[in-house]
Amino acid sequence: MKEWLIRNKLYLAAAVAACAIFFYYSFLRGTVPEAEGHPEHFPVVEERTESPAAVALEKVEQILVDVKGEVKKPGVYRAENDERVIDMIERAGGLTEKADAAQVNFAQRLEDEMVIYIPERGKGGEQAILTPASTEDGKININKADAAALQEIPGIGPAKAEAIIEYREKNGPFKEPSQLKEISGIGEKTFEKLESSVTVR
Repeated sequence: MKEWLIRNKLYLAAAVAACAIFFYYSFLRGTVPEAEGHPEHFPVVEERTESPAAVALEKVEQILVDVKGEVKKPGVYRAENDERVIDMIERAGGLTEKADAAQVNFAQRLEDEMVIYIPERGKGGEQAILTPASTEDGKININKADAAALQEIPGIGPAKAEAIIEYREKNGPFKEPSQLKEISGIGEKTFEKLESSVTVR
């Protein structure tokens, strides 16, 4: 047996080498395709989606607002359309000691070319002006007008103006002017007088 091994050792070595090569390539052929086909080996492309905050930022516009009356630094200021009257008053240095703050709707949203006039306390007849509460055709927007602007509507006094604002805050914006008839004190006759003077948009 020993002599046979010595005589055939070259053949045995060649056979072992051939087996090794066979198993090596069999291993590669069996594993490489699996690795290439595995999802983890493919590049992942993430779909970019805009967040709600980013969308909101795109809708913000630069506007100009004229602040007058009893503020410390009256003038024309740049603002953004998502700001409120209180923001502009603070930018104008705040109210003076003479300002009649009770007439001002600090929560009203700003609009381009808006004029904010702060009246002096104790001055009869002076009212805060927060335009544009009226449209180009002169109609009063009952969804935006403050108490002072609402009183410019025929047949609407201080009490009814406050009732309109209260209704608006409780039920949301008016969808049509005829909803004013749902407010106590505004009947069919009163509505006929003011219908041509109001709008909801």
